[in-house]
Amino acid sequence: MSQTYALHEIARLPLPGDNVAVATQRLEAGTRIQDGERTLVLPHTVLEGHRFAVQPIEPGQPLLSWQLPFGIATRPIQPGDYICNESILEALRVRDVDVHLPDVGNFQDRIVPFELDEATFQPAPQVPPYPETRTFLGYRRGPGRGVGTRNYIVLLGTSSRTGSFVKQLEARVKHLAVDYPNIDGIVAVAHTEGGTAPDGRAPNNLELLLRTLAGFMVHPNVGAVLAVDFGVEPVTNERLRHFMEAHGYPLDQVPHHFLSLTGSFQENLARGEAIVAGWLEEVNAARRTPESLAHLKIALQCGGSDAFSGISGNPLASWVAREVIRYGGAANLAETDELIGAEPYVLQKVRDLETARRFLATVERFQARAARHGHSAEGNPSGGNKFRGLYNIVLKSIGAAMKKHPDVRLDGVLEYGEPMPGPGFYFMDSPGNDLESIAGQVASGCNLIFFITGNGSITNFPFVPTIKIVTTTRRYQLLSREMDVNAGAYLDGTPMDELGAQTLELTVEVASGRRTVGELAGHAQVQIWRDWRLDEGSRLEEVLQRQPPVQAGQSLPIRPLAPRPADASVSSIRFTTYRHHEVQAIDQVGLILPTSLCAGQVAQMAAQRLNRRGLGREHHLSRFVALAHTEGCGNSGGTSEELYVRTMLGYLTHPMVRHCLLLEHGCEKTHNDYMRHQMERMGLDPAQVGWASIQLDGGIERVLAKVEAWFAQAIQQAGAPTVGEAGLESLRLGLASMGPVPEAVAQQLARLTRLVVHAGGSVVVPQNAGLLSHLAYLEETLGDHPPVPTLFYGQPMAVPGFHIMETPTEHWVETLTGLGATGVEIMVAYVGEHPVQTHPLVPVLQVTADPAVATRFQEDLDLVLAGDSSSAMDGWPGAILTQVAAVAAGRYAPRLYRLGNVDFQLTRGLLGISL
Repeated sequence: MSQTYALHEIARLPLPGDNVAVATQRLEAGTRIQDGERTLVLPHTVLEGHRFAVQPIEPGQPLLSWQLPFGIATRPIQPGDYICNESILEALRVRDVDVHLPDVGNFQDRIVPFELDEATFQPAPQVPPYPETRTFLGYRRGPGRGVGTRNYIVLLGTSSRTGSFVKQLEARVKHLAVDYPNIDGIVAVAHTEGGTAPDGRAPNNLELLLRTLAGFMVHPNVGAVLAVDFGVEPVTNERLRHFMEAHGYPLDQVPHHFLSLTGSFQENLARGEAIVAGWLEEVNAARRTPESLAHLKIALQCGGSDAFSGISGNPLASWVAREVIRYGGAANLAETDELIGAEPYVLQKVRDLETARRFLATVERFQARAARHGHSAEGNPSGGNKFRGLYNIVLKSIGAAMKKHPDVRLDGVLEYGEPMPGPGFYFMDSPGNDLESIAGQVASGCNLIFFITGNGSITNFPFVPTIKIVTTTRRYQLLSREMDVNAGAYLDGTPMDELGAQTLELTVEVASGRRTVGELAGHAQVQIWRDWRLDEGSRLEEVLQRQPPVQAGQSLPIRPLAPRPADASVSSIRFTTYRHHEVQAIDQVGLILPTSLCAGQVAQMAAQRLNRRGLGREHHLSRFVALAHTEGCGNSGGTSEELYVRTMLGYLTHPMVRHCLLLEHGCEKTHNDYMRHQMERMGLDPAQVGWASIQLDGGIERVLAKVEAWFAQAIQQAGAPTVGEAGLESLRLGLASMGPVPEAVAQQLARLTRLVVHAGGSVVVPQNAGLLSHLAYLEETLGDHPPVPTLFYGQPMAVPGFHIMETPTEHWVETLTGLGATGVEIMVAYVGEHPVQTHPLVPVLQVTADPAVATRFQEDLDLVLAGDSSSAMDGWPGAILTQVAAVAAGRYAPRLYRLGNVDFQLTRGLLGISL
């Protein structure tokens, strides 16, 4: 029997003039809804957060939420009809929801272009200030730095090349803060940017990257900062220092040190530790003092948004931000592409005409950049957004804009990471990718973050506290250990003024030192707005024409090999192998594969927990590995998404991976259901892997327990593999180089390549390797055959032999990441500048013949190729392969892997951008 409800019991109209309502719970087909004197009957089941009509809507008429149009009806819509477009139906089919869906949509997306009427424009006053002052307990810094809500020592990787170093330094020194009560912690800030320059040019994101790093260094929550580089990157400490001096950043007001790495990894860690230890007393001397709320700068951010973000969560955050502004503080709204379609609301109240013009120009510039890369900025909503009722960018944008209270005016428009000049409400240009956007807001000076989430995102930042506001009571109950505020109480009947007052009290307490749930969990991540490959002069058509030819997975023909005396020892190389089903490999690994950036740190926590337990050792499982990366949330789709999927599936099917579990955050674009469908499309069985969800499984602790239970069962059911022995005929070797490669080295690596391939093994060289620019290497291996790629980036090898893998960028870690997905089980990296990051799954041996590099970094290198005579050089391939065999046999682990200089990063290719 169908149930009958009053409209207000099961739905919300964001504003009275709307012609569609938002269901606050799942409503089954046949449900009767009393709306005044009318009775609506639902012909289809309507999911929580999805919309149904409350008025008749004729074809061509707009559908309204917040009295703003988000689409145009394509067929007659009757009261009670499920509101859906083709995009939402496709998203729900991928999710395999257990409801009967309409066969076709009943509206299409429509963005109404906004025209600024300059002739009638009227500047708006800001919300009136309070006459009294209210205070919190904060850390007063020098002039120009403001007041901190925390007191951290920050270890900053100036570029991507030193990200792994600062993470290891954090692990080494974080315990030092325990005995200093006024130090909140010692934290690493690592990111993916500034380590490579496309085609020798400066990165396109250079200015915003320098602004962000500069803003981090002088942030009021920073008690001291150590910036680390190698000194040879496109973005170095020296370049950062000059930028800060030129732009007036008060660097002299914060204890700081610029450290360039020389010598061994361990020596540098000791140097870093000594610097940090020397700051402890000085940083601990800071004391909290009563400070005006005028010193609060709130970052307004949303992620994992749902249909209620604009009804409960965002209005609650805007209520508190309004109060902070009335006390003289500031608020910062970001995510440019998530305001497309909401321009009429954002520009209802603006300081002046120039601010309105700049806002519209910023949105237009973002759209143009997306178009230049072959994408639409309107494609932002993720699978999680759609599943929770955000059908298109307009609905998402209108809801996101509710972080600006209707009483508050827009005071200014900022570039990404640009410091906020004073009190008031600001908009900052940024992508919709949550972590990339937050980094810019922190660099702008925000000392507190409001993160509003519908699905239950667990995002936090290392040195700025995050208050997480969840939009519904059901989601709060599911994730109570991860969320600070239940905005769903408003949907349940608590007045907004009452809920706002409670949240303002919490805000003051957190600013004064109370730990948020994210801080207590120790979960934090950083990502800066990633470089976009095409500059303003690039044309999409020209880039597409430059795509390299690929020989459909077939190996390249390689020259015959004449035996030499130095090769005699190579034929005797043997190592242990493990066989399961039809797969033979040199190692057996348990892999946790996060489907997005936001699941990465939890995946690492799970791997560490399983390794501590030693699970599976009796079945020859050597270790657990998590491949944390920055993608899956706000990437742009198209070719970059193809790269992502291919690489992920390459690791899922990697020969060394015995058991694999996919871990989703729950609201990302590439969620578990998405990956399940991709596996089926590739002919893979989803039942052979495990699946877990941070949000749907109830938060961090519960999902960690689920992951552990799945691996324990999978290992027990699979049993032990067959142990055997093999030689070079079974070797899958990656061969890469970083920095200059001498001709003699190129010749000997060519011989190594031929030795492995002629024995029946495989060698994969990335297209960007310096080896492939050497005629000596090419002539020795291929003769007259052109060095064309045989594998796309991240494509698994289907046949053994000699392969070249396409590489869209010069980024070292991105190159290793793609190379690992091809199925290679060991990599040899020739280093001509300095040692490089290694790979979390595939061992990387670092080799050099450069005397200067060998002298500086002797302790970090796995092999130094010595001797300048022909007979000595002839022994180099054998020496390398002997070391390779030691790794394959488990007798040797590469030095920098043991020390934790490890990184992993998926490429976006030439056309990927952040949305």
